[in-house]
Amino acid sequence: MACSITAKSTHRSLFPPDPYAKVLVRLQSDHINRMLVPVFYRYLQAQDPEAQISGGKEFHVAIQSLVEFFERTEREVGGTGLWVEGGDLGWADVVVGLWIFRVTNVLKHYRGFEMPRGTKFEAWLGRLFEHPSFKKTCSSEELYLDSYEQYAFNCPNTSQVANVINSGRGLP
Repeated sequence: MACSITAKSTHRSLFPPDPYAKVLVRLQSDHINRMLVPVFYRYLQAQDPEAQISGGKEFHVAIQSLVEFFERTEREVGGTGLWVEGGDLGWADVVVGLWIFRVTNVLKHYRGFEMPRGTKFEAWLGRLFEHPSFKKTCSSEELYLDSYEQYAFNCPNTSQVANVINSGRGLP
């Protein structure tokens, strides 16, 4: 739905035209939704120091796996989205962008999380965070910190998402 709206309003798709490249982007998106987002919440909600350490390691793995998806796409089809220098904003950038931004402020503030290092990864982050469309969708860091405080202290009944994460189930 969002893709068709974007294509109609901008006259370009967030997906690459090549069918195989499109599949790779969908796999990236699936990884973000099934791995990175739930791990973000588990890590943020963890109260026990050992669980926080484990959550931080698991989140590093989730980011590294996403980077590996980007690198695979680059090897196999020349890359997509902002991962490629000079590339256009793509679907995976849109899906992961606001989560990665939350990492740089929410997880850093509440869990001391440091983003993985790497020249290509840091260049992609720079292109993503500086993209005009991305900037227009971000709230202030203060708003993110305030909005996620209840998650960071795992307050009861914060949200349905918090309840699902606490129960050990996957996000719907």
